[in-house]
Amino acid sequence: MRIIVSFLFIFSAILVQAQDSQKGLLYLSKPLSAESINQVEAKTSGGGIEVTGVNPSEARIEVYVTENGHRSSYSKEEIQKMIANDYDFSVTASGNKLTAIAKLKKGFRNWNNNQLSISYSIYVPVSCTTQLNTSGGGISISNLNGEQHFYTSGGGLEVKSLSGKIVGRTSGGGITVSDSKDNIDLETSGGGIEASHCSGQIRLNTSGGSLELKDLNGNIRATTSGGNVDAEKITGEFNTNTSGGNISLTAISGSLEASTSGGNIDVQVSETGKYVKLSNSGGSVHLEIPKGKGLDLDIHGDRIKTEGLNNFSGSLEKQSITGTVNGGGTPVDINAGSGGVTLAIK
Repeated sequence: MRIIVSFLFIFSAILVQAQDSQKGLLYLSKPLSAESINQVEAKTSGGGIEVTGVNPSEARIEVYVTENGHRSSYSKEEIQKMIANDYDFSVTASGNKLTAIAKLKKGFRNWNNNQLSISYSIYVPVSCTTQLNTSGGGISISNLNGEQHFYTSGGGLEVKSLSGKIVGRTSGGGITVSDSKDNIDLETSGGGIEASHCSGQIRLNTSGGSLELKDLNGNIRATTSGGNVDAEKITGEFNTNTSGGNISLTAISGSLEASTSGGNIDVQVSETGKYVKLSNSGGSVHLEIPKGKGLDLDIHGDRIKTEGLNNFSGSLEKQSITGTVNGGGTPVDINAGSGGVTLAIK
């Protein structure tokens, strides 16, 4: 069944009674329970996008309108006229795919500064793929299985309970991701990233914010160009770096590589993996590692202090340590540059 929502159709058939909401003015509500939606394409030039996986009988799309990001003071008739005159707007459902498009008409210049923000709240079956794009609002996506791609030029990303391939980008907002798995690739040009209770192949990158990571499991790469890195309970293979902040890592189980160009590094390893590599251009490095493990040490810094360094064989000097613990095993490479190093084995 094909459903085409046009301006006349909206006016005569399915334009709902406008009502106030925290999301703005409810402009359109359309049930989708009969459409068996498994794909969503949604684009808007100024509002937010929310997609949630639900029982198929609850599938629907809701369109909300605000005035320059604020709750609209326009009447239902004024909003309808502005959208008809100034926007290319359509909602279609065909071939198990929902498509929602809202964009200013080509060549339109809003000299009166009365541009609307058109947002979507979309509820679809859990097994669904998405392609989402907004030039000014945030994106929230949750409880879906499948391939998800979502992009915003100015808002934040909120990701929860997704599985599959997950690719998200924002040019200026923060990112929160939780309870998700498989293949996660998220990036922001200016905000911080919070990630918790996720597993799989995980890539997180921010150009200016901090990283807060908790309870991640898998192959994890998390980088920032200027913020701090705080991580707790990370299992698997973990690679993290910052160009200017501090790094604080606790309850690390597995392989670890961490570096910073300007801050301090403080690491507590619960269980060693294939390697531990820590590097710092000028700050201090503190590493706590469990006793009883076989280690190959290669440590360099301005001053080196050790605690619990027993059963060691090799060279032990003020600014370098090279040798083995308990006959050798996991490589532990530390280069603190002009900073000091503390190694605690306990």
